[in-house]
Amino acid sequence: MNDRAALYHGSYELQPDARSSDSSPGRIGIHRGADLLVKICGITRGEDAEFCVECGARALGFVFWPDSPRFVDPDRARAIVRMLPPFVTPVGVFVNQPADHVNEVAAFVQLGVVQLHGDESVAYASALDRPVLKAMALPDASGIEQWPAATMILLDAHDPVRRGGTGRTIDWTAAAAVAARRRIVLAGGLNADNVAQAMACVRPFGIDVSSGVEQAPGVKDRGRVRALFEAIS
Repeated sequence: MNDRAALYHGSYELQPDARSSDSSPGRIGIHRGADLLVKICGITRGEDAEFCVECGARALGFVFWPDSPRFVDPDRARAIVRMLPPFVTPVGVFVNQPADHVNEVAAFVQLGVVQLHGDESVAYASALDRPVLKAMALPDASGIEQWPAATMILLDAHDPVRRGGTGRTIDWTAAAAVAARRRIVLAGGLNADNVAQAMACVRPFGIDVSSGVEQAPGVKDRGRVRALFEAIS
């Protein structure tokens, strides 16, 4: 098993930094501690990444699916990742793309985690070099149980065309039922106005926010980012 898989065991405290081959204690990847894990997705600009980290984000998502309005070129993503402190984990979002391509981008950008937002299988994920965050759509998430417990599940709204970032909320009651069985990251239309209610209802391990903190696809709104973190503090 790749050492980076340690990101998905334990409490996320003092886990090896997935961006480094040095897995000595004290290098930190995604961490949670006593707080909610907050991932801000759809990062395309360095200034947005820095501000989200200042506010409290511990994971940032970079979309490498060309059909997304939040697509970011690997060269630009790599430059942004190099700016990040070691306790922030860069997550690459891919949709039904060849495993070799995913591994190449992950290595080049120095991603900590790969998020699969398409129809990828467990067998496909086993060919990847990074830990996997697997997106599943509600209400039909019948395939969740086939994924091993070490794979974190992200619950999002169903959209076979846009594959995330739709701004639509999901069924929180159904999400809570999944969260009671395994750790999940909750996505789907979260923003400063509804995130506290969503957290209380679902009790997720983490949240993933994209359109809810934007002024345009891939461009974050500082006021909305700040309001989100104030709502969950």
